[in-house]
Amino acid sequence: MDTITVVVVVVVVAVAAALVAFLLAKRRSSSQLQQRFGPEYERTVDETGDRRAAEKDLKQREKRRSQFEVRPLSSSAANRYRDDWNDIQRGFVDEPGSAVERADRLVIQMMRDSGYPVDEFELRADDISVDHPDVSQNYRDAHRVAVAQAQGQADTEQLRQAVTSYRRLVDALLENRGAADEGRASGTTDTEEQ
Repeated sequence: MDTITVVVVVVVVAVAAALVAFLLAKRRSSSQLQQRFGPEYERTVDETGDRRAAEKDLKQREKRRSQFEVRPLSSSAANRYRDDWNDIQRGFVDEPGSAVERADRLVIQMMRDSGYPVDEFELRADDISVDHPDVSQNYRDAHRVAVAQAQGQADTEQLRQAVTSYRRLVDALLENRGAADEGRASGTTDTEEQ
């Protein structure tokens, strides 16, 4: 075999190996995004109609989310929000529409206190999907009902489902308490208790 043939064979093998490595890395990246985002991954694929576009969107969400710090709620804030949530649930019986509106405002305030930007709903939902992908669809569903309620177009069953969906996000935001309590045990405090 002459030198040119050997070089060509080596180059072809190297290119093939690089291509295989690239495809495996891409597949691994897709698999990691699927695992990380769960049902939100599939929802995003369905929404965009294209797996590649969906994965780009999810990566952009992660990048955006990395640009701000999410803090656990302080003990006092968490207790206040639990009380507020209990009031909302009790109020549902007499005023279900008002309960949904209050739940929507409560979630926005909890997100703000946790460090999430809260300017626009779609960005809020995308941001929450990075940390809580299992409840992001609940949040989207509940908000859709809150908008319908504001227009007088939601029935009691939809309102009940919305409150249940908001509850999942409230619980997820309150679950971050453990991190704040660990911080205090190690000598650091969260912002509200400094």
